[in-house]
Amino acid sequence: MSTATTSTPLSRRALLQALSGRGTADGSGGDILVFVTLWGGFDGLTAVPPVGDADYAPARPTIAVPAGSAIQLDRLFGLHPALAPLKPWWDAEKLAVVHAVGIPYPTLSHFQAQADLGQAAPGSSVKTGFLNRMLGTLPGSSALRAVQIGDSVLVASLLGPEPVTTIWEVGSFQLDGVQWYAGLPKTIGQLYSGVRGPCATTARETLKACATLGQFVGKTYTPAEGADYPSGELSSALQGVAQLIKAGVTMRVAAVDYGDWDFHAALGSPEGGAMAVMLEELGGALAAFATDLGPLFDRVTIVTVSEFGRRVAENGSAGVDHGHGNAMLVLGGHVKGGRVYGTWPTLAPSALDGGDLKGTTDYRDVLAEVLVRRCAVGSLSTVFPRFTPRFLGLA
Repeated sequence: MSTATTSTPLSRRALLQALSGRGTADGSGGDILVFVTLWGGFDGLTAVPPVGDADYAPARPTIAVPAGSAIQLDRLFGLHPALAPLKPWWDAEKLAVVHAVGIPYPTLSHFQAQADLGQAAPGSSVKTGFLNRMLGTLPGSSALRAVQIGDSVLVASLLGPEPVTTIWEVGSFQLDGVQWYAGLPKTIGQLYSGVRGPCATTARETLKACATLGQFVGKTYTPAEGADYPSGELSSALQGVAQLIKAGVTMRVAAVDYGDWDFHAALGSPEGGAMAVMLEELGGALAAFATDLGPLFDRVTIVTVSEFGRRVAENGSAGVDHGHGNAMLVLGGHVKGGRVYGTWPTLAPSALDGGDLKGTTDYRDVLAEVLVRRCAVGSLSTVFPRFTPRFLGLA
């Protein structure tokens, strides 16, 4: 964990009033971005299958989602049946899909692609993460402005000088050592009282984070609005995000990750294969999270992203290997949903990028639009250096 700051929990009414004005509970404006990373190479052609493309089913003779099984979105695209919990949000025009998304200078290496995805600065010497750079453009200094839940190793997008707090579980966040010495926080506070420097700052802010998050320790979380989270790590992490939002923690970014989507073999059928099981949790967890927040969801935007997609053709092991073009999901109170955005290049052999779905939309176009139109980021020159985004009109 890095640093944090004190936050006073708000009543539901007070929080709604705060969010109805400028967006976040700290009054700094803009939506809370929930950044969901789907590690391992998410297969957008299975999640949002182009069932209306004549070349889709022949390329995947045993694993293609049949047109009759897909949940119809429009004439070309369907939704995997395991993602059925998201269909009401599509119908309410709160869920959008961006298809044929790619990253510049694509690589088939998980490690390199994950680093490139997080840095989002190809052709430059920048090594920090784009979300960390985004935080540097916003007012405030609270370390709880950026929280990663479910993993202690920061995703590449959050790496950098701006403080970030990592939490395994919201209900178990505390200082190591408190279990054997209850006076540890007071002792640390006295030790660094009046002391300057980065170590003292980190110590004091860590104590503030513990005080802020202490309200959740040992307490069982009960979802609201009839939300029914499926079991699993993603659901647990998103429930933690919901807790923090409802408590008025001054958060601008919440990061969670969910994987592994690396189905080189045995991807399975839509009725119950390995990917279907993971999609069931993904769809159920996102839908439950949106439901759980109730009116607070009006100031939240969720974006899913993966380091690359999968090849168009099924391989000999009934799976799909590393590819390029992919699909992103964007869900939020002010998303112009009910549409699939992007330019579809088709799956005709002549239109493929070396056997892969061509990436016709830069993933930074999607992120840039969300950051500017929903998250109150005024300038993108620092966030995405040497890049001029093309907004799709989805926010």
